[in-house]
Amino acid sequence: MADKQRSMMTSLPAVATMLLGIALLVLAALRWRENGWGSLVWLLVMVAMFVIRTPHSLRNRANVVVDARKDGMEIALLAGMFLAMMVLPLLYLALGLFRFADYDMPEWATWIGALAQIPYLWLFWRSHADLGRNWSPGLEVREDHALVTNGVYGCIRNSMYAAIWISALAQPLLIHNWIAGFLVVPAFAAMWFIRVPNEEAMMRARFGAAWDAYCARAGRLFPKRPK
Repeated sequence: MADKQRSMMTSLPAVATMLLGIALLVLAALRWRENGWGSLVWLLVMVAMFVIRTPHSLRNRANVVVDARKDGMEIALLAGMFLAMMVLPLLYLALGLFRFADYDMPEWATWIGALAQIPYLWLFWRSHADLGRNWSPGLEVREDHALVTNGVYGCIRNSMYAAIWISALAQPLLIHNWIAGFLVVPAFAAMWFIRVPNEEAMMRARFGAAWDAYCARAGRLFPKRPK
């Protein structure tokens, strides 16, 4: 009974958050003419991102984790990224907050941001598909964790981060606001420079020489040129 009560209490905030997010998405969609067509592209891509990630999140909850790094810095980085990439844009687009921080952007720049969503979504989807059960939103190593070197990971060892870099750099082109649009860039830069070295250290500790050999042939963020 106690476990059931705890499960209900845990699920209630998640359901409430999901319903609030849906309400904000609907309000933002209704205001797309006021916000500009780039905001509608951002909303559609955000929905597509959740469609891609949710099945993997649900399936991988069954993973048995043998090593996890969940210190204060990790929590702060994830919270900052969630705030800058999702919460602030939704509040801006749905409720009109932060209008004082708007800036002008030429039409061609918005088109670049929109077209960038094509490689972003493809790489985001492909990275999840190639990682399979080895993907986790946190810094975790699961039981029977495998070193994935196939697919997009055959040439870029941080393919998921490469995808999110595209999204982060395109967001200010779609949402013309320093708070709701641009803040995601420094937020993700912090993740890249602080979190990725910790993640790669976990992989080196887990796979040793196999990881070092993989790093020698696969680029960190861009494919390596053959020698």
